[in-house]
Amino acid sequence: DVIDLTGDDKDDLQRAIALSLEESILEASIAENKASLKRTHTEVWSDSPNPHDRKRIDNCPVGLKNVGNTCWFSAVIQSLFNLLEFQRLVLNYSPPARVHDLPRNQKEHRNLPFMQELRNLFSLMVGSKRKYVDPSRAVEILKDAFKSTESQQQDVSEFTHKLLDWLEDAFQMKAEEDREGEKPKNPMVELFYGRFLAVGVLEGKKFENTEMFGQYPLQVNGFKDLHECLEAAMIEGEIESLHSAENSARSGQEHWFTELPPVLTFELSRFEFNQALGRPEKIHNKLEFPSMLYMDRYMDRNREITRIKREEIRRLKEHLTVLQQRLERYLSYGSGPKRFPLADVLQYAMEFASSKPISYHDDDSDSIVKLDHPPIDVCVLSPCSTADQDTLPPQESSCPASGPTAAPAAAQQQRVPIHKPFTQSRLPPDLPMHPAPRHITEEELRVLEGCLHRWRSEVENDTRGRCCCSSSIMCLYIIFYTILLLVHEGQANAGHYWAYIYDPHQRCWMKYNDISVTKSSWEELVRDSFGGYRNASAYCLMYINDKKPFLIEGAGMDKLPPDLKQYVKEDNELFDKEIEEWDTLQTRKAQQEKLALTAAAATAALEYARLLRFAQEDTTPENDYRLQHIIVYFIQNQAPKKILERTLLTQFADRNLAFDERCKSIMNVARAKLDLIKPEEVNMDEYEIWHQDYRNFRETTIYMVTGLELFQKTSYVEALMYLIYSYQYNKELLSKGLYRGHDEELLGHYRRECLLKLNEQAATMFESGEEPEVTTGLGIMNELVVPCIPLLLVHDTEKDLLAVEDMRNRWCSYLGQEMESNLQEKLTDFLPKLLDCSTEIKSFHDPPKLPLYSTLELCERFSRIMAALGRVPTAGR
Repeated sequence: DVIDLTGDDKDDLQRAIALSLEESILEASIAENKASLKRTHTEVWSDSPNPHDRKRIDNCPVGLKNVGNTCWFSAVIQSLFNLLEFQRLVLNYSPPARVHDLPRNQKEHRNLPFMQELRNLFSLMVGSKRKYVDPSRAVEILKDAFKSTESQQQDVSEFTHKLLDWLEDAFQMKAEEDREGEKPKNPMVELFYGRFLAVGVLEGKKFENTEMFGQYPLQVNGFKDLHECLEAAMIEGEIESLHSAENSARSGQEHWFTELPPVLTFELSRFEFNQALGRPEKIHNKLEFPSMLYMDRYMDRNREITRIKREEIRRLKEHLTVLQQRLERYLSYGSGPKRFPLADVLQYAMEFASSKPISYHDDDSDSIVKLDHPPIDVCVLSPCSTADQDTLPPQESSCPASGPTAAPAAAQQQRVPIHKPFTQSRLPPDLPMHPAPRHITEEELRVLEGCLHRWRSEVENDTRGRCCCSSSIMCLYIIFYTILLLVHEGQANAGHYWAYIYDPHQRCWMKYNDISVTKSSWEELVRDSFGGYRNASAYCLMYINDKKPFLIEGAGMDKLPPDLKQYVKEDNELFDKEIEEWDTLQTRKAQQEKLALTAAAATAALEYARLLRFAQEDTTPENDYRLQHIIVYFIQNQAPKKILERTLLTQFADRNLAFDERCKSIMNVARAKLDLIKPEEVNMDEYEIWHQDYRNFRETTIYMVTGLELFQKTSYVEALMYLIYSYQYNKELLSKGLYRGHDEELLGHYRRECLLKLNEQAATMFESGEEPEVTTGLGIMNELVVPCIPLLLVHDTEKDLLAVEDMRNRWCSYLGQEMESNLQEKLTDFLPKLLDCSTEIKSFHDPPKLPLYSTLELCERFSRIMAALGRVPTAGR
C-alpha cells in the first residue's frame, strides 16, 4: 500500500524511515554494540589559553569543538550547515506562536529548545570571530534523547536519522500553524525525502507500491563502485518473472525512483554482524564513487528504456565473456607449458624465414667460411667411442645421425671440429650468430612471407575486434549531482568521523575535522574514503542537485534574523573582551618579567661578586669554599667566562626555586636566558669536561674524608684503600692546576702513616708467635703493605723512602734471632717480597664504594675532620 506522508499521522513517517533502513545491517550492529561494547576512541579538545590561537582567520569556515566523543556530531552538523538551503531554513525558523500559550508535549519540550540551540550554533558558524565554537548545549539535549549511557560514542547514521526526525517535527508544527486548513508542506521532507516505486511479483502476483525514502541504504560488500551498489539495490530476487506472461511462483521486485530530493543521501552499510565473534565488524572494501552522478537509469520515467539497456548490457556482457575466452586463446597460444601471443609467434616465424646465413671466422685457417647449413653437434651426445672421433667428418661418423651417404674425397680429408658442450667452454666457430633456415628458395620465402603477413593481420584484426567489444557497453545519463560525504576511520566498535565538503565559491574541497577546517583535494578525499587506507572509508554520501542554485546560495551576517545578529554580536563582544584581557595580562606579565629580569641580573651579579670574594679569600683548611659552590672552583681554576655564565644560569634555573615565590621569577628569567644562548657561543664538550673535573674533585674529597675519618678511628685496614685512591686521584687533578685538588703533602703524610701503622700492627702479631696472629699479620703485609710500597718508591720522595726503609728494617731485625722453625720458614718466604726493590705498581682491586653526601653534609664532614687533625698544610692554596 502507498504510505501517505502528507497527513497528520506521524506513524506513517516513522514507517518511511524504517523502510529506508530495512536492508541495512547497521541498525542491528548499533543495537549489539550498545548492549555489549563500549567505544574506546576519546577525542576531547582543550582550548588554548591564548585567545589569539582561537581567532578566526579572515572568512575561513568555523570549526566545532569536540566536547567528548562528539566527532559524529561535528561531522553531520558541518555537512548539514554547508547545505545552504538547510542552513537558511534553520536560521529563519521561528517557533509556533501557540507554543507560548499551550502546555508543551514531550516533542515540543525537547525539539523546540534544540531548534533554538541549533539556530544559535549555526549563527555562530556564520558570523563568529572564533576559529571554532562550542556545541555543548545542543549536544546535551541530543544525548538526553539518545539515552546512551552504555555507549560513549554515537553512530552517524543513527544520529542523522534522529536529528532529521526532530527537525521534521519542529517544522511540521510551524507548517501546520502557517497553513491552517491547507495541506502543510514540511521543508525538511521537501529537502531530504524522495519517492520510489516498488514494482514486482510476489508468489506469481504482481504488485506496485509507492514508498518514501530519506537516506537510501546501499550494501558495500561485494561491489566495486556506487553504480554497482545502486543496481543491486534496485533489483531484488527473480526479476525475470516481471516480464513474463506466465503465472510464475517466483518472487522479485524492482525499485524505480519517481522523485529525487534536492539532497540525495546514500547510507553505505559498512558494518556487518559477525555471529561467530558476537560483535559488529567493519567492511573495508574499496568502493569508488563519482564526483558527478547521473541518475537517469534509475528513474521510473525511463523504466522501459533502462530495461532494454539492461538487457542489452546483459547480452553484451555474456558475449564479451565468450569473446574474452576466445581472445585468451589468441593471447596465450601453444600446446606446451609456455604460451605466447599468436601475433608474436607469427611475427617470429616470419623473422626466421627472412633470416640470411651469416659468415664466421674459422679459428684453424683464419679464412672466411660460408655457412650454408646449421652445424650438426648432436653426435657428441651419441654412444660413439672411437678414439679420434672428434677429428672425423660427420659423414664418416658411426652415429645414426650422420647418415650412410659417402662424402667426396676432399670433404673426407678436411678436419671438421665437433662442438663438445661438456668439455669446451668457448663457442665453436661454426655456431651461427642467430638461427636461419638451412635451405629456402626465393619463391618459398615469398609465399611464406605472404601467408605469415596475412595471418598476422587477421589475428590482429580479430584481437582488436574482441578488445573493442567492451566499449559498446554504455548508457546515456543526463541528470547529475555534486557531492558531499562523511568518512569513518576505525573499526565497528570505535573510530573517528570527519567530513569532506565541496565549496562551490572557492571551487575546492574542504576537510572538516572537529576544530580543524582545512583545504583539501579530490586526491585526499579518494585516499581517505574509497576504503582500506588507515581503516578509513566513506560512510555516507550526499549529492545535491546542481539544477537548484538555491542549495548553494550562502548566508552572511547581513541575512541573519535580528535575534541571531544580536546573539552573535554579544558572543563576539565577549571574545573581544577575552582578547583584550589577555593582551592586558600579557603586557603586565611582560612588565613583571622585565622587572624580574632586572632583579635576576642584579641577583646574579651579587651572587657572582659573593662567590668571587670567596674564591679570593685566604681561609683555614677546614673551610674550603670550592666544596660549597662549583663557581668558586671554576674561578680559582680560571674557567672560561662562558662556562661560568652558563653554570651560574643553570644554578638559578633549578626547578627547586619554583617552590619559593620570591625566587620563581628569577628561575623563569634564568631559563629564558639559557634558551637564548646559541650553540656556537658555548663549547658544550668543554663545558662537560669542566663539570666532570668538578665531579672528580668531589669524589676525591669523599675518598679523602672517609679515609681520614677511618684513620682517626684507628681502622687502618679499612682506611688504607681510601687514602691510597684519594692520593692517586688527587695527583691526577693537581696535574691540571694548583687549585684542582687538595694538599698533596697532607694526603701523602696520612698514606705513609697508615702503612707504618699497619706494618707495626703486623710485626706485633708476628712476634706473638701465635699461629692465627702470625697468619693475619703476614696477610696484612702481603695483601696491603707490600703492594703499596711501589707507590711510595715511584716518586722517590725522602719521607716515603724513609718510611719504606723503616718497614724493611723492622722485619730484617728478626734475622739471626732465635725462633721456631715454622716462623723462620715463613719469615724466609716473606722477606724477599718485602725487600724487592722493583717499582712496578701492581694492580689493585676496584676502589671502595663511596657513600652519598649532600653538599652541606660533605662540607660539614670535611670541616670536622680537618679541624680534628689540627694540622695546617705546609704547601696550601
